[in-house]
Amino acid sequence: MKIVRFLLGLLVPPLGVFLTVGIGPTLFINVLLTLLGWLPGSIHAIWVIAKYEEKLNREGEIY
Repeated sequence: MKIVRFLLGLLVPPLGVFLTVGIGPTLFINVLLTLLGWLPGSIHAIWVIAKYEEKLNREGEIY
């Protein structure tokens, strides 16, 4: 599923963000960036998806 989210983040940025974080401010920011241009929306989507994956990995660690 992670690879699918990254690919959708590149091709259809708002969909990749929606599948990662759902409806919220992050999605609306991504929609606005995508309306400004595909590249800013894609960069933001990849960043959001990567940070989400990083957060999941951190929460899974035992200290």
